[in-house]
Amino acid sequence: MLSDKEAIAMIAVKDIGAAAKFYEGTLGLAKIAAEGEEVITFRSGSSKINVYHSEFAGTNKATSVAWDVGNEIGAIAAALKARGVPFEHYDMPGLTIEGDIHSGGDMKVAWFRDPDGNILSIVGT
Repeated sequence: MLSDKEAIAMIAVKDIGAAAKFYEGTLGLAKIAAEGEEVITFRSGSSKINVYHSEFAGTNKATSVAWDVGNEIGAIAAALKARGVPFEHYDMPGLTIEGDIHSGGDMKVAWFRDPDGNILSIVGT
């Protein structure tokens, strides 16, 4: 029923202006639509991300969005860090940390937060 339909990530934020600067300016996503001060839609690859105003912003304690960046993870992490993005460091069984990138087997991941505290990540190999 839904297997051939596109999914849209939904990220709650308190300050839509600060979110717009972060998602468009810092992360480089393309803004494709906006509904006043309530919702901004960004394009990321062939996906859409809706950033919307909510009083519950930043309350999710799990990853909201992950980008599959393949073998570019090191370069993308460095570029984000150069733009002032601080990375999260977690003590997780089976993962080692090299700089800002957690590694385990063939998987590498780096976590960071948006201005409202939503957890985002890049994942690669």
